[in-house]
Amino acid sequence: MLTIHHLNNSRSQRVLWLLEELEVPYEIIRYERTRNLQAPPELKKVHPLGKSPVLTEDGRTIAETGAILEYILSRHDPDGRMTPPPESDDYWAARHFLHYAEGSAMPPLFLMLVLDMIPDRAPFFAKPILKAAMEKVDEMLVRPQIALHLDHWEASIGASGWFAGPELSVADIMMSFPVETAAKRVGYEQRPKLRDFLQRIHDRPAYRRGLKRGGPYAYA
Repeated sequence: MLTIHHLNNSRSQRVLWLLEELEVPYEIIRYERTRNLQAPPELKKVHPLGKSPVLTEDGRTIAETGAILEYILSRHDPDGRMTPPPESDDYWAARHFLHYAEGSAMPPLFLMLVLDMIPDRAPFFAKPILKAAMEKVDEMLVRPQIALHLDHWEASIGASGWFAGPELSVADIMMSFPVETAAKRVGYEQRPKLRDFLQRIHDRPAYRRGLKRGGPYAYA
């Protein structure tokens, strides 16, 4: 049986969604974040990094969301339902977003979270100074980078409403986490295609089934 080691409110929600889209049977072993929002130490018994998601099947242990999605597609999507036709432009767009989502899209969004957390965890007397400094870094470095990425997303969705071709693909599943995260932290007031994208994925039965099995999801 394919097993997903799933951390609450995390990137592994995408794995559950893909499995639901493909109607692949799976089981979940759930882990809860600690008070400081870190993964619990029990995950290190599954993989040395102690991160989630992790997939186990037939004696294999695979970490990293992108690698897990590629594994699932290679083993459990023989008809290529979630991948555009090989060698098409849409195929290579899907490959781009499969790697881009974590490699380029998430780092500035994570940095925004870190900058926001630093003053809150500082000694009382240092909070005002650190808050002002972090806000400056956010304004000068982080937000311009995020805006650059969001423009890329809005343009990439194009007329079809999907990231790689005329139908839902693995690119959309992989990109869902950064799109969800940016919606919470930045918003899409001037980006109607991204707003529509979120609404459509939230309405998908497979997305809802994965969410039900994975638990509450705050995109923090």
